[in-house]
Amino acid sequence: MFVKEKLPMHLLVSMVLLLLVSIFTTGVASSQADRNKEEDWFAEDTDAIIDAINEGELNFLDKPPDKLVYHLQNTFIVLKSSIETGWIKLVQCHENLDKFPRVQIVYNKDRIRHLRITQQKNIGNAWVEDNTVQLTDVKSNARLCVQAESQALIAQKDGTFVLKNGPFMRKFLDGYFPMRVSIDIKFPTNLSFIAIEPVEQKGFRVIQGKQSLHLDAWFEGRLVTRIRFKLVPETNIQ
Repeated sequence: MFVKEKLPMHLLVSMVLLLLVSIFTTGVASSQADRNKEEDWFAEDTDAIIDAINEGELNFLDKPPDKLVYHLQNTFIVLKSSIETGWIKLVQCHENLDKFPRVQIVYNKDRIRHLRITQQKNIGNAWVEDNTVQLTDVKSNARLCVQAESQALIAQKDGTFVLKNGPFMRKFLDGYFPMRVSIDIKFPTNLSFIAIEPVEQKGFRVIQGKQSLHLDAWFEGRLVTRIRFKLVPETNIQ
């Protein structure tokens, strides 16, 4: 995990979505070893790493918690040009943010561009600073939405493509708070969905449309998803 500065705080909320590296709210900053470990994770492309993150630390919830929890809503739009460039459109909303004096959302500087804030509620001030979004005076049930482009579609040696998401987590000291992540993915007609990891189960719903996917996860721990696509020939209807 890459963090520009350490914040004098009590709670660490750490999440990664595609290019999203971390969210820090009044909490303990991660150690250099932790940051190096997570940077190494981004540099490698092995199923073993994904399995290591999910196994033993991920617990899907059979039913949602009784009280409101942090909800990260995402829309990924894969374009035909994404197949060549890897860049996709990202729309992201943070719902039910907790009350904190300062929050920093950090994105991978090499995989994010055109980052901008589109909506904010119950937040004193919010601004984009390089590859980060800075928030101050965050009140209860705050909401923040951003748009960007992210280089998230990765070509594989076998000719398929993988859309990587995560790890998502909401961490406090040595434990994890429950959270919800929902993802809507739209992809062009020359891509076909093959599979997703982890597989659908209680607490992790997968709905497949004609050229879309909807994921909805309630969990504690660290969640990483890998969505695999293949190229298909397009048919021209006269």
